[in-house]
Amino acid sequence: MPFLPVFLWTDILIFLLLAVITAGIFYLRSKPHLRAPWIMVMQRKRGVISVIILLTYVSIGFLDSLHFRTAIATQDNKQQHYSTEVLSVLDWLVTPIRTQVEKTYSAPFATHLFVKEMQVVQSGQLEYSYPPLRYSGQHLQSENEKWGDVANIVANSTITAVLFTVLLIAFYIFYRKIRYQYNAFAEAKRLMRGESEYPIRTFYLMIFLLSWLGITLVMLSQYYHVFGTDKVGQSVLYQALKSIRTGLAIGTLTTLVMLPMAIFLGISAGYFRGWIDDVIQYIYTTLNSIPGVLLIAAAVLMLQVYMNTHPENFATIAERADIRLLFLCLILGVTSWTGLCRILRGETLKLREAEYVLAARSLGVSSFSILHRHILPNLMHIVLITVVLDFSGLVLAEAVLSYVGVGVDPSMISWGNMINSARLEMAREPVVWWSLTAAFISMFMLVLAANLFADVVRDAFDPRMQAAR
Repeated sequence: MPFLPVFLWTDILIFLLLAVITAGIFYLRSKPHLRAPWIMVMQRKRGVISVIILLTYVSIGFLDSLHFRTAIATQDNKQQHYSTEVLSVLDWLVTPIRTQVEKTYSAPFATHLFVKEMQVVQSGQLEYSYPPLRYSGQHLQSENEKWGDVANIVANSTITAVLFTVLLIAFYIFYRKIRYQYNAFAEAKRLMRGESEYPIRTFYLMIFLLSWLGITLVMLSQYYHVFGTDKVGQSVLYQALKSIRTGLAIGTLTTLVMLPMAIFLGISAGYFRGWIDDVIQYIYTTLNSIPGVLLIAAAVLMLQVYMNTHPENFATIAERADIRLLFLCLILGVTSWTGLCRILRGETLKLREAEYVLAARSLGVSSFSILHRHILPNLMHIVLITVVLDFSGLVLAEAVLSYVGVGVDPSMISWGNMINSARLEMAREPVVWWSLTAAFISMFMLVLAANLFADVVRDAFDPRMQAAR
């Protein structure tokens, strides 16, 4: 085989989470009362914008979760050997910006290094100047042609994005004509006027913007370092793309750990009360009394000691970094379930006194059936809203923890490690600002989209918001 598939622990959990979400979507489609709130989400412009942005991030993270090891060419065909470097499909797709490594810093769209070096000029004399880059602007005859060339590339990418969006709209109109026998011209007019239950114009505008951004980055990265390079000459754009998977893993896998404990303990404490409530309250009160950063730091350091004393358990650097990421998700999940547990306990205390719960109890319905059929369904909107709101906080938590040195492994590319490495760069003169800026922009877009999505989901699922309307 030309490659050997590699399944990291976080990859398996991500695939499992995607499978659960896919199954949930098919289940929601069969239940009109569950499908109605999500239809309301997609009928809001903010909902469409945030969903498209989040799906873009998820697609990049999914491509970065398909790992493999390439085969090494050998003289004898008896046994196939594979490289110790673990790559992903995203690495393969962005091979040029991954492999085109410069000597050190270079600014965005620069054609020369950011620092001066002693070099030999054509006359044979030594000169202290800025050396030209190996992979940026090599097709230019002079420095003055750079911005004209960039403008020409952006114009071509804009035309390509417009054609792609027009073709997508034409395909949609053709599909409606074939499926529902609609008139094509009438459908086009209806689309232009926005006469639809869904914000269709907003959808196609976002498709155009994202396609334009993607095509522009692809075309520009063939000739320039769009976000510059870091201290070791690696593309900052590549680092920003690779950091997406780490941020998504922290935000989603932590939820897998947090939800079962928060739901089970919160509902049990509110429904059974008595000594069960006292024990659960004691547990989360004691856990809240421990500083979270110290608990995370202690756990990560213990894992680091284990990995240093048992190096034979980790065949590659990627496996070592993946275990630390998984362990960080576990620790964050253990330390972040208490807030949701407290909320669910309080809501369960009110629901257990509701008339339909009292009637079920008087008819002899078991406690498990009451919790499963009456309590949990009426708490799911709170669970969903809390999870969506906590996602952005967990993404930011990774950046903070990596900044203080107790986050993901230093060999793993993440926004936190980018910010941590940019700490010293900001003290240079002149300032190396592009690493921090790239991390900020990519993380800001994800967190903003998650917060917008959380607001729309809250409005759609919160019964009090529906009553106010």
